[in-house]
Amino acid sequence: MTIRVLLADDQALLRSAFRVLVDSEPDMEVVGEASDGAEAVRLAREERVDVVLMDIRMPGTDGLAATRLITADPALTHVRVVMLTTFEVDEYVVQSLRAGASGFLGKGSEPEELLNAIRIAAGGEALLSPAATKGLIARFLAQEGAADDGRDPARSERLGSLTGREREVLVQVAGGHSNDEIAERLEVSPLTVKTHVNRAMAKLGARDRAQLVVIAYESGLVRPRVE
Repeated sequence: MTIRVLLADDQALLRSAFRVLVDSEPDMEVVGEASDGAEAVRLAREERVDVVLMDIRMPGTDGLAATRLITADPALTHVRVVMLTTFEVDEYVVQSLRAGASGFLGKGSEPEELLNAIRIAAGGEALLSPAATKGLIARFLAQEGAADDGRDPARSERLGSLTGREREVLVQVAGGHSNDEIAERLEVSPLTVKTHVNRAMAKLGARDRAQLVVIAYESGLVRPRVE
């Protein structure tokens, strides 16, 4: 099955470079290019896109607003958005994850990292660079929550629907661990872990693992630490 990719970036030269890279792979193809967020949303609806590589900063409708529109559209529930950022640490990345993005990637990443990110997102795993994503979320939630302890009461209340084991798994997911690593830590099978993750996602209304990480920190289940 070919992964249908949409490139959304206001820099034509960068889009061209990404197109050459993506189209060189036998299992994926670029089906559209957008220079702003509004165009990205339109093409996502028209081109049966699987993954959107979305620049955060674009003129007009930026990547953050476009991500919200895509992830809120019932007709686009299958679409995964991978945010592209120039900086290693970017305050907009956390907002993007909250808006429904599946993960993020630096524009300076190696070609194989970019291609792997597309495959991971298309496969539904979604959480890219677990340790980096976890650290980024922890850092900014710690800053934002310094005055109010960082808890979101609504999120905390929703955790009440989880079983004890699902909460344990959620903590491990927030720690950046893969299903295999969680299985080893909890002494269960990877399939059992996957089942718990899927159930937690359904109960918490999370699109993917990246969203579970955000929820774990926002609810106070996992405490952010500032280095």
